[in-house]
Amino acid sequence: MATKKQQKKNSIAASLVWFEIPADNIERAQQFYGSLFGWTFNKLQAAVNDYWHIDTGGKDASPDGGLMPRMHPQQPITNYISVPSVSKASAKVEKLGGTICQTKTAVPGMGYFAVCLDTENNTFALWEMNERAT
Repeated sequence: MATKKQQKKNSIAASLVWFEIPADNIERAQQFYGSLFGWTFNKLQAAVNDYWHIDTGGKDASPDGGLMPRMHPQQPITNYISVPSVSKASAKVEKLGGTICQTKTAVPGMGYFAVCLDTENNTFALWEMNERAT
């Protein structure tokens, strides 16, 4: 097991910046989360599929997220973690025994992401902010 000093030396600055909730019924999910937390939803017109921005309530609230149709029966909620470089963090995921499920992908004008699986089979995503992404 790594010591705290070793963990700090090997760590990268990272924080939760976005989440995605898959839903079988978008309207039902909006009703549930809207009633439970007061979240509001706005359809993203630029999105290729039925994708909704979740406004969690402002700068002091949790990060905003997205609501989208479920792509497969076991699709979990995915948390996006901010990293300085998706390429470097992806390499580190693999070095530490994780798996890259979706390689570095551009979100034009916003940044890059990669979807990963940790050593415990939990899905998460890496996010690199970059307005020049194409």
